[in-house]
Amino acid sequence: MLIVGNGGREHALAWKIAQSPRVSSLFCAPGNAGVEQVARCVTIAVDDVAALKAFVIEKGIDLTVVGPEGPLALGIVDEFRRAKLRIFGPTRGAALIESSKIFSKDLMARHRIPTASGRSFDTLKPALEYLERQPLPIVVKADGLAQGKGVVVATTREDASRAVSDMLEKLAFGQAGRRVVIEEFLDGEELTVMAFTDGNTVVPMAAAQDHKRVGDGDTGPNTGGMGAYAPAPIATPSLLATITRDILHPVVEALARLGSPFHGVLYAGLMIVRGRPYVLEFNARFGDPETQVVLPLLKTDLVDIMEAVVEHRLDQLEVTWHERAAVCVVLTSAGYPGSYATGLPIGGLPEGFESGDVMIFHAGTKRQGRNVVTAGGRVLGVTGIGPHLEVARERAYNAARKISFQGCHLRSDIANRALASVIGQPSVSGNGGRRG
Repeated sequence: MLIVGNGGREHALAWKIAQSPRVSSLFCAPGNAGVEQVARCVTIAVDDVAALKAFVIEKGIDLTVVGPEGPLALGIVDEFRRAKLRIFGPTRGAALIESSKIFSKDLMARHRIPTASGRSFDTLKPALEYLERQPLPIVVKADGLAQGKGVVVATTREDASRAVSDMLEKLAFGQAGRRVVIEEFLDGEELTVMAFTDGNTVVPMAAAQDHKRVGDGDTGPNTGGMGAYAPAPIATPSLLATITRDILHPVVEALARLGSPFHGVLYAGLMIVRGRPYVLEFNARFGDPETQVVLPLLKTDLVDIMEAVVEHRLDQLEVTWHERAAVCVVLTSAGYPGSYATGLPIGGLPEGFESGDVMIFHAGTKRQGRNVVTAGGRVLGVTGIGPHLEVARERAYNAARKISFQGCHLRSDIANRALASVIGQPSVSGNGGRRG
């Protein structure tokens, strides 16, 4: 098997896939210092589709798994399928559900999938005129993939106008911001529900909640994710049934009718407003860092699930879960999500990958001689497992605080909102928290 990607999500995927007795050889392109503990890393960029295809043919890879959204948007699945190579992930057409927010919003509107109301624009004047008539706060989103920075929550008219101008006129996000979506701000609690689907059958995973702002109390700029936990207490069986019936199944059916059936992992980023779910965004792959808390709870062989998806027989497989909880705390470089230094030695890493009920998932790391050094903004994800969230959280933080590198930053309140909700004090956030 081959995994495409180099982050914490891909390390979690490699760790889980390597557990399968059916896997005799596992590669990752390009991987990182953690992935190399469970897979052979090869220096091929995630967006070099031709080189990835050639490697798969050369090595006789049976199944390729795509981690990040970039290769999906480039059409890696389409290219592999044309060459009769098996690959887990959606086609370029189905991946539009993530790579174009306007496509996603239009699809939801046509099929009455609950989402924040809004409109899309590709020129400045009509967008500014629309802003003047909308209540505050207001959310401005770049249409395309913007590396986690394409969402602005504006609390003033000036901020909203500046965000639209930056995207449409100054091209602050390049081609991703040539079109924008302006939508209402939703108050509620965020929830992530990922699901396996073969284009027909939909199997939801354990619901998670991630933390996208860089600072405690959901303050500061958006990031790719500062931590996550699962299962999220807000995701009651009744709510999950509603999400599956009113959101997951309709979007899978809608894409199939468009001629782009979705195969892989469908990620629904939701806002729960007074008990009702609304879609903030869809992603076309495993989330990061949600994968780092969901996969440790998966009991069924992940390779069996992926093959069932690729072979369109997911309805024949029972997917089961451990009755435990997981909390992931992300350690980041100083300055992230802005500019940051790399190449800093990391101390306190355990000799092995796992230590009891704690797993260290590498994200932005590389090996430099005998040392592991930082190589990205999000450096490590420390996941604790326990019988319930409180124990899992304690294990994650105990392990995270033993790791050090210059400027290391982490949030101290991961999973606090879940623990507060258990005692009747739910926290509130808004759809500006989505990373875009």
